[in-house]
Amino acid sequence: MGENHSMFRGRSGALRRIAGSAAGRVGVGLVAALCLTAILAPLLAPYDPTAQVDIVTNRYASPSGDHPMGTDRFGRDIFSRVLHGARISLGIAVASVAIAITLGTAVGAVAGYWGGRLDTMLMRGVDMLLAFPRLVLLLALAAVFNPSTLLLVLVLGLTGWMGVSRLVRGQVLSLREQTFIEAARALGFSRGRILLRHILPNATGPIIVAATLAIADTILMEAGLSFLGFGVQPPTASWGNMIADGRATLLDAWWISTFPGLAVVITVIGFNLLGEGLRGVFDPRSRVR
Repeated sequence: MGENHSMFRGRSGALRRIAGSAAGRVGVGLVAALCLTAILAPLLAPYDPTAQVDIVTNRYASPSGDHPMGTDRFGRDIFSRVLHGARISLGIAVASVAIAITLGTAVGAVAGYWGGRLDTMLMRGVDMLLAFPRLVLLLALAAVFNPSTLLLVLVLGLTGWMGVSRLVRGQVLSLREQTFIEAARALGFSRGRILLRHILPNATGPIIVAATLAIADTILMEAGLSFLGFGVQPPTASWGNMIADGRATLLDAWWISTFPGLAVVITVIGFNLLGEGLRGVFDPRSRVR
């Protein structure tokens, strides 16, 4: 009972600190709106995002009451495609960041807690991977394999864990010298139990912040790859390939690229602000200020 009450007070205190930050409030609002939009896209979208209805009369229609964001060259409703694109872009970002966080946490935790030669070997491997420009590596992998959503998730996830591993390693190096960890060792707990039940739960704060900021970065990366033709393939709507669809008609049909581009910008700002708000919760130094 006492432990649950303490946990509740900790969570409510964290929520109060986020609510007390202007950046945190805006970030939470934007991310919540984005998630609701993605979930309710089939209900909110007035048209089928892939439907090509009466191309002759509907193509390149400017924003109007029937089509709030206009239509593209195939007469498809941009508003409906932006809504469904939120599901694709956000889903890819969340799935790939989950892979990156899981892999990075595992490597960083093992390296930081076991130390010695294993730590040296793992960190030198991370340094080697970090030496390769991520975008070049992504383009190379995407060019070798047939583009698909699953491939995009795997490639983004497997190329984005190195920074997380260094962050987790630093947290583990700091925590493993704490008194409560020494007490756990004295009680004869195994290394695995100490790592999983005592160290990692106390390192979750920075990991959550890193994951939030990584989602924003991954959305940008996915949009860039889809724009270049290596990401989500048409007719499936993603913000990146929608921006690419309108690049040849920016002057005459500006709405085709503008609205998905604004969606990317607003989403990235939302996750960055949420990350800043969470940093204020989990970083003791920011609380002092």
